[in-house]
Amino acid sequence: MTETLTPVRDEQLATMNEAAERALARWPGRFHDMTLVKYRENAVYSIYDDAGQRFALRVHRPGYHSDAELLSELQWMSALATAGVPVPGIVAARDGALFVKIELPEKPVMQVDMLVWLAGKPIGSIEDIGATETAELRAHYLKVGALAARVHTFGESWPMPDGFARHAWDAGGLIGEDPFWGKFRDLPALDEHRDFIEAACRKAERELAALGRPASVYGLIHADFVPENLLHADGSLLLIDFDDAGFGWHMFELATALYFYVDTPQYEAVRDALVAGYRTERPLSDAHWAQLPLFLLLRSITYLSWVHTRRETETAQELTPMFVERTVELARRYLM
Repeated sequence: MTETLTPVRDEQLATMNEAAERALARWPGRFHDMTLVKYRENAVYSIYDDAGQRFALRVHRPGYHSDAELLSELQWMSALATAGVPVPGIVAARDGALFVKIELPEKPVMQVDMLVWLAGKPIGSIEDIGATETAELRAHYLKVGALAARVHTFGESWPMPDGFARHAWDAGGLIGEDPFWGKFRDLPALDEHRDFIEAACRKAERELAALGRPASVYGLIHADFVPENLLHADGSLLLIDFDDAGFGWHMFELATALYFYVDTPQYEAVRDALVAGYRTERPLSDAHWAQLPLFLLLRSITYLSWVHTRRETETAQELTPMFVERTVELARRYLM
């Protein structure tokens, strides 16, 4: 999902551009050809050094993550990369810090980090979901499932550093009174569906409580296994964008990977390939996999939160009807 620029967003981006330019001096070497490649939660820039190596410079949205939370994200990514999981490597600043803070007059302090650029092509896009041939998608999602399992297994055994802090995609963060992405219940477009969605949430809360949070089903997750964040290159699959990574149920990860394929002709092929790939690397019981309808619903509800907190943007206004319709349908299937 991309966000359409407004005058406010234009001003925010101008601030991020300035922060990016100033931040480059905090890293060793010389950089050039800075180009904005993505602007949503963060502004992401492509840059090159004098040796021709490419990097991603991220300027983070003020207030989204604390310094401790951002440091924890980068520590986990660095550990994954060291363990051979195909994620971007972290480029430390001159002083060894994993990110820097840029102060601009009368502006919020900006957090900036640098990652090694991973060359590859996304396996798809949300805007053009289902355009890839089914056979190709099946091959991709065997690898997606295996990659998700490797991330979960690493998170289960990794000794977290002191002070490690990330948000939680737990019951409170998903459907509590103040969910992580925002209060979806206040979304005006829910209208007559509000009580129906609330009934589904009550059932979901009971099932999540019964499931519990043992390490076999809950732990560190990427939380954004959407097609744009999964790159294929030379037969390998690469994972980018850990901005939403935190603690959550492993099934929430798998539901995220499937969500945008729901009700497409490729859904069953993608679903079956995903779980088959996962099971090549990590056990997943039939009983746990059978909870997919619950986690598809929870993923859909988080997108209601997303559009509600961005309701002034053209993107959110365009996507809201689809998310409401899909959430209602997933709730209906879940409550059957």
